Amino acid sequence: GDRVSVRVAVMGVLLSDDVFVRLPHNESNTRPRASIPGMTRPTSSETPDLGDLVMRVARTLRRRGAEAMAPWDIAPHHARALKVISRHEGIRPGELAAQLRVAPRSVTDVVDALEARGLLAREPDPGDRRATVLVLTASGRQLMQESGQARRADADVYFAHLSASDRADLERILRTVDAWG
Repeated sequence: GDRVSVRVAVMGVLLSDDVFVRLPHNESNTRPRASIPGMTRPTSSETPDLGDLVMRVARTLRRRGAEAMAPWDIAPHHARALKVISRHEGIRPGELAAQLRVAPRSVTDVVDALEARGLLAREPDPGDRRATVLVLTASGRQLMQESGQARRADADVYFAHLSASDRADLERILRTVDAWG
């Protein structure tokens, strides 16, 4: 792909001019294992705020989730699409795009790739035969079950450092914040 030269500062630390940053969401099924020179943990005067901490945990969980999904050779954005379809069996592609918060044309490529792997199928919409709906195949359901178990097991390991009470509080708080949209 094309390379773009940029000066990058991460948490106030300017990285060298020759840093090449690969964004995993723009590449098919990459394993995000990059090391960026010059990165250090923030000092006490650079203590991250709540938003920074939430984003850091989210990135860690995303990375770990991608690693847990590696045995199934499925890109994170494909896994998210399958998860939505499993929760909303018979969803239309446009509705899938809205759930994933992406442009409808982006969903077409995802659906094509998952259909080619035999993980989902397009079927006529029973309410409007001009439209199609998306359903998981038996292989798609099996992949979701197996990979979901692996991802949940990894999250359990990650959060095992918290007491049961702290995990329950964290879940309650996150559900409340998530409900705000």
